[in-house]
Amino acid sequence: DEPLAGLGPEEASEMITLLEALKGQQTIVLIEHDMDAVFTLADRISVMVYGHIIATGDPDQIRQNQDVQHAYLGED
Repeated sequence: DEPLAGLGPEEASEMITLLEALKGQQTIVLIEHDMDAVFTLADRISVMVYGHIIATGDPDQIRQNQDVQHAYLGED
């Protein structure tokens, strides 16, 4: 649950490297609000707003989803 919360940039980078290594060995369920990290780490993403899934897909699909852009990426 939010493995990057409270970490500085260098620590976050180290954690992302560790998670990338683990990803090659097993399935990881990641809850994270740092969307850049999510896009780097995830093969498949489900995005929730107020407890409801608003989108599921690969990182490119999620980046292009207008509901996700509005809710999390600050784009209209």
